[in-house]
Amino acid sequence: MGRVRRGRRGPRVVRRRGEPRVAPGRGRGALDVVPAPTGAHGRSRAGFVGRVHQDLRERRLRVLTPSDRPLPEDALYDRELSWLAFNERVLQEAESPDVPLFERVKFLGIFSSNLDEFFRVRVAALRSVLADGGEDDPEVAPVRELVETLTRRSVALQERFGRTFREEVLPGLEAAGLRLLDDGRVPDRLDEELASFFEREVLPLLRPRILGRDEDVFLKDHTVYLVVELHSESRSAFAPVAAELAVVEVPSRPLHRFFWCEAPDGVREVFFLDDVIRYCLPTLFPDWDLGKSWAIKVSRDAELYLDEEFAGSLKERIRAALGRRERGAPIRFLYDQRMPAQTLARLVEVLRLRPEDLVEGGRYHNLHDLLRLPLPDRPEYRDPPLPALAHPRLTPDACPFAVVRAGDELLHPPYQAYDPVVRFMARAAADDAVERIWISLYRVDDDSAVVQSLIDAAGRGKRVTAFVEVQARFDEARNLAWAERMEAAGVRVLYGREGIKVHAKLALVERAEEDGARRYAYLATGNFNERTARVYSDHGLFTVHEGITAEVRGVFRLLEDGLDGALGEIDAAAARAEGASAGGRAPFVFEHLLVAPRGLRPGLYALIDDEIAAARRGEPCGITAKLNALEDPDMIARLYEACRAGVEVRLIVRGICRARPGLPGLSENMTVVSLVDRFLEHSRIYRFHAGGRDLLYLASADWMRRNLSRRVEVAFPVLDPRVRAELEAVLDLQFRDNVKARIIDAEQSNRFVERGDAPPCRCQIETYRFLEGLLEAREDEHGE
Repeated sequence: MGRVRRGRRGPRVVRRRGEPRVAPGRGRGALDVVPAPTGAHGRSRAGFVGRVHQDLRERRLRVLTPSDRPLPEDALYDRELSWLAFNERVLQEAESPDVPLFERVKFLGIFSSNLDEFFRVRVAALRSVLADGGEDDPEVAPVRELVETLTRRSVALQERFGRTFREEVLPGLEAAGLRLLDDGRVPDRLDEELASFFEREVLPLLRPRILGRDEDVFLKDHTVYLVVELHSESRSAFAPVAAELAVVEVPSRPLHRFFWCEAPDGVREVFFLDDVIRYCLPTLFPDWDLGKSWAIKVSRDAELYLDEEFAGSLKERIRAALGRRERGAPIRFLYDQRMPAQTLARLVEVLRLRPEDLVEGGRYHNLHDLLRLPLPDRPEYRDPPLPALAHPRLTPDACPFAVVRAGDELLHPPYQAYDPVVRFMARAAADDAVERIWISLYRVDDDSAVVQSLIDAAGRGKRVTAFVEVQARFDEARNLAWAERMEAAGVRVLYGREGIKVHAKLALVERAEEDGARRYAYLATGNFNERTARVYSDHGLFTVHEGITAEVRGVFRLLEDGLDGALGEIDAAAARAEGASAGGRAPFVFEHLLVAPRGLRPGLYALIDDEIAAARRGEPCGITAKLNALEDPDMIARLYEACRAGVEVRLIVRGICRARPGLPGLSENMTVVSLVDRFLEHSRIYRFHAGGRDLLYLASADWMRRNLSRRVEVAFPVLDPRVRAELEAVLDLQFRDNVKARIIDAEQSNRFVERGDAPPCRCQIETYRFLEGLLEAREDEHGE
């Protein structure tokens, strides 16, 4: 808010442009928004967005009721099975002969990484339910059945993975100039080289343990081990006659998972590090007769369990919990299926495993390391390059503030380079006119230029506030490290509170200009992460729209206030908004942004209700959305209600989708497709017909319970006609895809969209061409 001046009649608030007007004593509607000005950023849709929010407040109680009609039992697809269906789509890319060979290797690695995380997170949660419930607990039986089903389907997918790897990818790699060898196929000329590498690089890192002798044998999470059968010799210092089992960690983190060299015929010969160790086992166990060896791996529960009795800050509790994650309960014990039953039984006994932990696998585990396979330089086996395009207006020699003042700008990574965001933050740090910077950080790069700009800005005396989400799964340690670096540099770092994550992707820069302070905002669907911006398909909006930038500031106020204003019940929030005295700062009313956890769900319900009402009046209507996941049962019920009313619901859902399109009398008006291609589809887009006004939002939130109810998320309208047309063209291309699109039907069978006689449309390639055309048109316009 602006500064407060006191006079004889009490406080008077001096507002910034576009901030909410606080009018004490007016009762209902005491918080209003100053209308956005006309011109480059004042649009008729801006007024409509405000009316949606006003209507929402008047209907607040009604929109929280999902549907008067209960859903049939079979109306929702199981979440976990839907996730496996998504990973099957990833596997389909690896299986497809139409995908270039080296890209198939990449998809094999992604499939393996996904499956590991699925067991460490989702299956671990189900196992917790089983562990907490008794045998007679009615909730236990269906969960146990689900875990068994997930395990069966995972094994079936792994078998398809193995066949593809052995029968198609390996022969293809050899034809492409990479020969994968094992310890039984070592050429004589490599004997000395392997032995030298082992003794120099590997042996110092090995600490073999003998099962039954070393009581502290503990298998680390996500780590490959070799189980080696040992038989004592008469000269051994260990006298026993019976065979022993040794466990040897494969040190693929300090070292590379692969060892390779060039053969005389020009082929690159590659060994798994596992096989280098196997080949050199006589060096590691010189006093033993060696039997066979098998690979094993344990996946452990990766959830962070924060100690409720620990009185430290959230940051301190996260740090303490990170040390316990590596010792989480075993969830999956993956072993070589050729392992003898008695050997497996011994491992189960010593490692205290449960029968349900056991999963058969192949010779190699952690095959996400295929992403690090040292492939030869053969571009013909990769996707044709799509070098990141320059932005037509946010060019290196342009002042980003001047460009954005002239009109909103959209950025489309990875089709367009992420450089405009990096330059925007760097310019904000260096510009003497910039006074304040706010940003929310969820996942950032290890070497983040964005965060370095925040540090530089603080060093130049600017007031910098960064919200760092230290509960971002698997990025907790990195985020803590960056937070501490920023704090040391003078950045004000906010950490939030347990149980609610800040997933919004926002940056705000306040700059002193001739006509007063002006705010510049960047709102995005993806993280401030230069690395993922090269492969994740997202959208980001640069704007000086006074209503939007004021509300972005309002989101940061919620964060600064410890999220108190974001966590209350809707009824309490409505009471405060209607003038009830709650003490402290007046609550902020959002007229343009939909902000979770309090406002996004009811805002979407209101928009869907408007489409339902239009359909019942016989008027044009329609709902379109692109999401990573559709999981929230109440949201799906709302969409089903829209379908029954006659609203056409068109969805693109990359991952989990619990909706079941095409069910008679329920979802016949719903179509869902999923896109899996070279870039990961990560953006969220919502479009509503809205009486012909075609309201279009970008958002950080998927339609999942966690996003709508337990996170700070922001959906933001795209108002500028030029950038709206740009975004709508990209969205329409995605619905036209007939190369990589799969139909998500009621059974999630993952059938590809039938092309028929239509020309092929691969939306990611067509999106690149579309944006390339915009760049060329801009260059032609300026004679470049």
